[in-house]
Amino acid sequence: MNPTTVPTPQEKTMDAVVLERPHEIQIRPVPGLGQVGPGDVRIGVHTVGICGSDVHYYTHGRIGPYVVEAPMVLGHEASGTVLEVGEGVTHLAVGDRVCMEPGIPNPRSRASRLGMYNVDPDVRFWATPPVHGCLQPEVLHPADFTYKLPDQLSLEEGALIEPFAVAVHAVTKAGISPGDVVAVAGAGTIGVLTAIAAAASGASCVYISDVAPEKFAKIEAYPTIHPVDATRQDLAEVVREATDGWGADVVFEASGNPRAFASLWETPAPGGTVVLVGIPVDPVPLDVAAAQARELRIETVFRYANAYSRAIELAASPSVDLGDLISATYPVEEAVAAFERGAEARPDDTKIQIRVAGA
Repeated sequence: MNPTTVPTPQEKTMDAVVLERPHEIQIRPVPGLGQVGPGDVRIGVHTVGICGSDVHYYTHGRIGPYVVEAPMVLGHEASGTVLEVGEGVTHLAVGDRVCMEPGIPNPRSRASRLGMYNVDPDVRFWATPPVHGCLQPEVLHPADFTYKLPDQLSLEEGALIEPFAVAVHAVTKAGISPGDVVAVAGAGTIGVLTAIAAAASGASCVYISDVAPEKFAKIEAYPTIHPVDATRQDLAEVVREATDGWGADVVFEASGNPRAFASLWETPAPGGTVVLVGIPVDPVPLDVAAAQARELRIETVFRYANAYSRAIELAASPSVDLGDLISATYPVEEAVAAFERGAEARPDDTKIQIRVAGA
């Protein structure tokens, strides 16, 4: 190329956070993005959260059938600013602060037509092999999966909408009614967010358990959420004692820990609902007879569908403070340190973020 020629977008490069192989991350150039197509937007990425799946790819190189077989840009929990809009985009404008839903389905698939686009076999989800993620300065994204942030939410909080959407989707599937008693097993990011979403959706009491009581510091501001130290108390016993032996109307399993399933069916009330949110690495036993004896309704959750708008509205309400869940923010130049901290799984960490751009 002539040195005086301005490079095209395809010829430009940008620095991204790339997982080269397990335990090896580099910040290095990757190809540019190309032109903005009809219905798309170009977004300057501001903040990206580190998810447990990102850490698992970093430490193990795979999650179930998804195997990192080539270098992959990490990250899928993102917010940013619109830099350019494509033809036909009317609900977004340059300068808008946005968050992005990272899973793009085939709009013509049967799952999409039924409204369950999260289980579309053809869905392309950021940072799920072989699809690259968003830990880079800019991304091109469909406008239909890009959401303007209200003034009440910061860009850092905007990057938390992705995991909050999981919680909102779980609470929606649970069908919580005003006054319900809720139990949550697991106080990781998703468990805490699920407890917050349940409390904001009308639950009168939410009991959340974990073996690391340090995690409960993030829920002290919510008077209807009650921590249960699983090293000293059994969640099912605490709930039964609080409900005169009846049990919880809704139980969320948000840990993915196989041990949690041993007493899972003792926690809900007869006719109650169990929502499986955490994903166990290996198959777990299911006591069908115990579930049948109480006529329990069992729901499962895989990511989310049609939940982003509701998650944004709820996050912007006075009943929710997502910003308090951010444990640390690293500049993108220190992305390796951020992932190393994520791999440490410090008990008092809830969400670690990486700031790609901005002060």
